[in-house]
Amino acid sequence: MNDKTLTAQNIEFAYDGQKVLKGVDVSLEKCGLAALLGPNGSGKTTLLKILSGILSPRAGRVMLDGADLQTLNRRQIAQRIAMVPQELHVPFAFTVREIVLLGRTPYARPLLGESTHDHAAVDRAMDLTETRALADRVFGELSGGEQQRVVVAMALAQEPQILLLDEPTVHLDINHQIEVLELVRKLNRERGLTVLATMHDLNLASLYFDRLILLNEGRIIVEGKPSEVLSAERVQAVFGAQVLVQEHPTKSNVPQVVLLPSDEN
Repeated sequence: MNDKTLTAQNIEFAYDGQKVLKGVDVSLEKCGLAALLGPNGSGKTTLLKILSGILSPRAGRVMLDGADLQTLNRRQIAQRIAMVPQELHVPFAFTVREIVLLGRTPYARPLLGESTHDHAAVDRAMDLTETRALADRVFGELSGGEQQRVVVAMALAQEPQILLLDEPTVHLDINHQIEVLELVRKLNRERGLTVLATMHDLNLASLYFDRLILLNEGRIIVEGKPSEVLSAERVQAVFGAQVLVQEHPTKSNVPQVVLLPSDEN
């Protein structure tokens, strides 16, 4: 039985003639929990958008459970893959429940309104993300951490097999970063959700994800367990920073990256 749920094969993509992705091959294991790492401009978000069907590759293909993503329509893709963007811009005063209900759009029945199942899916998503108490609050008035949990709830209301997250912790303080990543790991462990997230923080990625995929200059450099991917030499070569890599003080086989000051200081 094939345990690969989403596979990118020889993916290439360019903006204005400049290649961003160059022959990328990557697979998501069913029920896997992976983080996509790399410097700014390395192609992380572009790859995530291609995996979600938002962008089409210039070459190569993406396979979802054996079907070419290009042969599926947006509705079919959205019923199986949910994407959480870095930011959700909401121009109107939508309540939290209204935002989460947007996750049911792939199942919309024109003229018939929401079904009992739609409302049950929204309730389930809000319970999983502990946002039920926020249901009547205006989304734009929430804290950053609360907003991120609501956006994850909206994605879960799609009842997807795969959850893709683009820098889910980028605008959050430390407490909310941990809160969101613990939620993501809980969904993976308890609900069997396949997860891929682009991450900026190497230490959080090492601490919360089982598998790391390192992308640089449009190519996959290495992938594997955090202890196999994060070495001082590799971090220095890819990110251009002097670092020390050591084991986490309370977690075995979890490397942590320590920044070293420049010799000039």
